[in-house]
Amino acid sequence: MNQLRVVVDRLLATVIGLLLALMVGNVIWQVFTRLVISRPSSFTEEAARYLMIWLGLLGAAYAAGKKSHLALDLITARLQGGRKRASEIFINSTILLFALTVLVGGGGRLVWIQLSLGQQSAALQLKMGYVYLAVPVAGAFIVLSSVLTLVDLLRDRPVSPLAPTELNS
Repeated sequence: MNQLRVVVDRLLATVIGLLLALMVGNVIWQVFTRLVISRPSSFTEEAARYLMIWLGLLGAAYAAGKKSHLALDLITARLQGGRKRASEIFINSTILLFALTVLVGGGGRLVWIQLSLGQQSAALQLKMGYVYLAVPVAGAFIVLSSVLTLVDLLRDRPVSPLAPTELNS
């Protein structure tokens, strides 16, 4: 299970890094064309917006997998033993249910509707369904992360997000 978690984390980290590099290059091009050439590029603002959507949602999935997402663990941090484990199972089950129904289910429906309607973005002429595809994709990664965590909890194994280098040592 930890090997799968490491592979998923590496994949997400790589994709997020590529998206960030694309976004930086896109913004640099926008500044260059606006200030140096005095002819602003027409697509860069829209591209930056869509890259930010993908970056934010995949970043949230990565953070969920690493257990570094926003959490209110004031009560859970004070629990020990079986109560702590039961609390973690409940929390991860709730995250799983939310990600499965809202992100994957609702996001998948949104993508399907947008692709059916054929709506395209103004500057890039990109089908909007591809932009919204970030929601169910990120949701699927969060579902996978929650399932892996629940399996560890139910098998009574310690749940700690391992960095890829930690497994090699």
